[in-house]
Amino acid sequence: MSEAKMAVPFATSSQDSEVPAQAQRRKFSAEDKKRILEEADRATQHGAIGALLRREGIYSSTLANWRRERDAAVKKAFSTKRGPQSKRNPLASENEKLRRHNQRLKEELDKAHIIIEVQKKVARLLEHPISETPGEEN
Repeated sequence: MSEAKMAVPFATSSQDSEVPAQAQRRKFSAEDKKRILEEADRATQHGAIGALLRREGIYSSTLANWRRERDAAVKKAFSTKRGPQSKRNPLASENEKLRRHNQRLKEELDKAHIIIEVQKKVARLLEHPISETPGEEN
C-alpha cells in the first residue's frame, strides 16, 4: 500500500509543463518585421490585415509602431547631407560673436568719448569748466 500512495498520479512527459516565473517577450528580427510590413502593405482584401495580425500573433498597435519606425528610418536616411563634413570648430562661432560684440562696444565707447569732448569744449566756451578726472587723457 505504501507504494500505491507514492505513485505519481499524472503521467510525466518529456516536455516541461510548468509555466516559467517570468514571461519572455517575443522578439522579431528586422527581416521578420520587414516581411510582415510588406505583407500588410500588399493586403487589399477586407480583413486581410486582421488575418495577418492573428496569424503572426501581434497587435495592430505593434504594426503601427513598426510602420512609424520604418518611416522615421527612411526620413533619416534621406535627410542626411552629402559631401564632406564640416571641420569648423564649434567654438569658432562663439568666438566670432564675441569679437563682433567687442567691436560694437569699442565703437560705442569712441562715441561716448567724442560726446564728452564736445561737452568740455561747450563748458569752456560758456566759462563753466568741467573738472578733469584723474587718469583721463588729454
